[in-house]
Amino acid sequence: MDWKKNLKKVWYFIWEDDSIWSWIVNVILAFILIKFVVYPGLGFLLSTSHPVVAVVSGSMEHDGSFSQWWDSQESYYLAYNISMSEFEKFRFKNGFNTGDIMVLRGIKPEKIKVGDIIVYKTQRPDPIIHRVIKKFEESGKPYFQTKGDHNPVSNPDEKRISQEQVIGKAIIRVPWLGWIKIGFVELIKLVIG
Repeated sequence: MDWKKNLKKVWYFIWEDDSIWSWIVNVILAFILIKFVVYPGLGFLLSTSHPVVAVVSGSMEHDGSFSQWWDSQESYYLAYNISMSEFEKFRFKNGFNTGDIMVLRGIKPEKIKVGDIIVYKTQRPDPIIHRVIKKFEESGKPYFQTKGDHNPVSNPDEKRISQEQVIGKAIIRVPWLGWIKIGFVELIKLVIG
């Protein structure tokens, strides 16, 4: 019967105690739960290793209205046969901002279309999230070219993205929630040096 008494003490400590130690334990338990249960569970359900990503750069931001943004980008997209009316039909046509959270779903390369927002790995430490502007084949394998909506041109490492590099396709945007991750990473950098 002592184990029941101990279990009640632990339960009280975690859920009802108002001490700093209880708070610290709650933060640690929340981190463990999210990192090792929720995140992998979402990854399994959405068929991707990265079900949720925080946007850490402004490469997909739009300045001003859609028309103003389009005026600054029109010639580049027209070179890829993407008209303004076609672009307006794309999901996330107004881009997204630093600090947004994007929910991803795993996707087969043949299902990726021009206009989709994909996340992919490069030699950089963080994955990149940009819009597909071209889809092509080489030796029977699909490849993609992407561009950040805010960037003037495609970067060299996004002109030939293989299917193996693709992590997933953006399906949901949650504004501002990514600032929690960004702030935490910056805090860790300051502490570590």
